[in-house]
Amino acid sequence: MKLSSKAQKIFSEIDNETTKLGDLRKIAKEIKKDHALAMELWTTEEFLPRQLAILIMDKKHLNQEVIDQLDNDIQKHDFDERNHLIDWLMANQLSKDKKIIPLMETWKNSSSKLQRRVFWYYQARLRWMGNTSQSNTEELLDSIEKNLMKEEPEVQWAMNYTAGQIGKWQEKYRDRCILIGEKTGLYKDEMVAKNCVPNYLPKFIPIEVAKLKKSK
Repeated sequence: MKLSSKAQKIFSEIDNETTKLGDLRKIAKEIKKDHALAMELWTTEEFLPRQLAILIMDKKHLNQEVIDQLDNDIQKHDFDERNHLIDWLMANQLSKDKKIIPLMETWKNSSSKLQRRVFWYYQARLRWMGNTSQSNTEELLDSIEKNLMKEEPEVQWAMNYTAGQIGKWQEKYRDRCILIGEKTGLYKDEMVAKNCVPNYLPKFIPIEVAKLKKSK
């Protein structure tokens, strides 16, 4: 697809080596919402233009059919890029639309691993900042215990992170969440950068709980 002059100008300003996330946010702030332009940038199949496209999409145009197509396109990126793009789509668009949130809540058993990742990552985000009023915590933990090690790596991370958030904020589930990590050993040998919190639940949860106590 040949880009319009507007899309071509923006595309030419994006450099894979020098353009940063903050730069994309500045461009998006100037553009605001332009769904047609977003779809043009999406057709480039490149990572950074697609990040920008997600920022300027109009969520009113998103439905299951459109999301499925975006999902299929994202699947063609490498592991890190596709995880970033689907998380970016969830955070900046899907979780901000009242008609899409019920869709996300049906994706637990989706045939798409990226949509399953979105389901779990959204559950984790619901619990950020100590929101413990969710009614499905027992159900989620049952599913994590049963299915975590059967899942694709993309989904495993989000399931594990959900368990981490539950264990961090809800003391009555804390030992159970730590035990999930001990039994599975998931991320036990993961090397993390200095000052980064490991994903291994027996380490993640105590570190996060200690931060909470320190902040009080």
